[in-house]
Amino acid sequence: MLKMSTLFLRTLRDDPADATVTSHKLLVRAGYVRPIAAGIFSWLPLGVIALRNVERVIREEMDAAGFQEVHFPALLPKDAYEATNRWNEYGPSLFRLQDRKGADYLLGPTHEEMFTLMVKGEYSSYKDLPLSIYQIQTKYRDEARPRSGIIRGREFVMKDSYSFDVDDAGLEVSYQKHRDAYEKTFDRLGLKYNIVSATAGAMGGSKSEEFLAPCETGEDTYVLCPKCGYAANVEAMKTVVPAGDGNFPALEVLDTPNTPTIDSLVELLNSKFGGGFKASDTLKNIMLMVDGKPFAILVPGDREVDLKRVEANLAGVNEIRIFEEEDFKKFPNLVKGYIGPQDAKANGITLLADPRVAPGTAWVSGANKKDCHARNVVSGRDFVVDGYIEAAEVRAGDNCPECNTEVVIDRAIEIGHIFQLGRKYAEALNLTVLDQNGKSQIVTMGSYGIGVSRAVAAIAEQTADEIGLNWPAEIAPAMVHIVATGKEDAVFDKALEIGELMESVGLTVMLDDRRDPSAGVKFKDSELIGNPVIVIVGKGLAEGKVEIRIRATGEKCEASVDEVVSEVAKLFS
Repeated sequence: MLKMSTLFLRTLRDDPADATVTSHKLLVRAGYVRPIAAGIFSWLPLGVIALRNVERVIREEMDAAGFQEVHFPALLPKDAYEATNRWNEYGPSLFRLQDRKGADYLLGPTHEEMFTLMVKGEYSSYKDLPLSIYQIQTKYRDEARPRSGIIRGREFVMKDSYSFDVDDAGLEVSYQKHRDAYEKTFDRLGLKYNIVSATAGAMGGSKSEEFLAPCETGEDTYVLCPKCGYAANVEAMKTVVPAGDGNFPALEVLDTPNTPTIDSLVELLNSKFGGGFKASDTLKNIMLMVDGKPFAILVPGDREVDLKRVEANLAGVNEIRIFEEEDFKKFPNLVKGYIGPQDAKANGITLLADPRVAPGTAWVSGANKKDCHARNVVSGRDFVVDGYIEAAEVRAGDNCPECNTEVVIDRAIEIGHIFQLGRKYAEALNLTVLDQNGKSQIVTMGSYGIGVSRAVAAIAEQTADEIGLNWPAEIAPAMVHIVATGKEDAVFDKALEIGELMESVGLTVMLDDRRDPSAGVKFKDSELIGNPVIVIVGKGLAEGKVEIRIRATGEKCEASVDEVVSEVAKLFS
């Protein structure tokens, strides 16, 4: 029993000054976590219980699916990550360090390499597979902007599992088993979620899906089709655009002074060249440095470039940034505000385009000379792109790629991500088994992650109200919060007795047996802490009555002292 008279707990009345999201505010105020540095938190007893409850649910569902738990260190040697090139690919987000002998190590951001090498060291035959193993481990990523409390920290707890199969057909089965286990896990945790198509990013691999918990303050944005159910995060959203007919007059250079912006250009075009021009008729040329090399991204003028989408769809990239003044000095033929794609090849620039810039479409674009634009600049005729990339911002009302219905956009917290990795890591680390014919086969892998500490925050975000946290029974520090009020010893003795009886029937209990705080303070603490049921033992005890409150709904009722245990037990049956 958690007795508040001795529990290591201090609640706060005011929100922390740096907190911007509900979970951060309430988890600190209710005494679950405390910040100790940017993106780094300590967990107090109530927080540890909630975190361990999430871990317990995850373990039970992983084990029920037939997966086996292992455990790796967080401190890892460099060699394996060099073999897969992720020592460099992770860039500045990787915590690197050296031991006293000068050997390089890292704090693990993820453990694909370690799992691969573990299986390589133990298994060598197709008869050993399929295999799925998992761990729950602390991970480390040096986030540039840690924020939102434990949602995006530099140290966090994650469940990662990996499947190993002889072929792609086996991977499909393992992937589906994990997908099913994730649905059961998040259902038990009381989370609302959507499963959406995603990009694999630095993880590599092919098929990828995210489990997103809808939340107004979530950092992930996703699209949802109200008609066919298509769902994808914005990085993975597909743009379907028919090719243009290409039947346009020759490129024509126009005198367009003082039009370095799309708005100023459209205004001049309509006043000087016949009208009817819209921002969507113009072409933006966004100059980027990608790992030190010049790229131009082409998007319609009414759209912004989404750098997150660009990064997610450019495999193996470490750094992407907008051109700076020093970059322009290296390319004197680029005229800021008047850049067009026509001379990209001559300037040694890699040219990538949004799918809307399809072959046969015509645009108004920069003419690569000061105060001049060109119209009838036709893709495939006047310039040829090096490739297409989903780069433009996604907006509500964009067409669904499956059924052409307008999509809606929502925000969410990513709580899980599953990948079909294929053979990337097995090839890099030479993980093979002998097949039925004695031939060596490269193993195919899947990777499956759940943000454990992030799930605590996601549950808090979805269930909290204006007065405090509001946990599902599976996660709460205790199922029942008993509040003893007044000064009479008899009240406190009876509250303890009720708590012991509840524990004897399998209910977990937190007892507010503090003598000093007023009843009002105790009530506010019980609401802030967020256990599912609150039982108040006080003035009504003289008449053999106690009060039961349901935290989620605010419902109240009286019960006799003799029946309170059975009445509360029914609420959890």
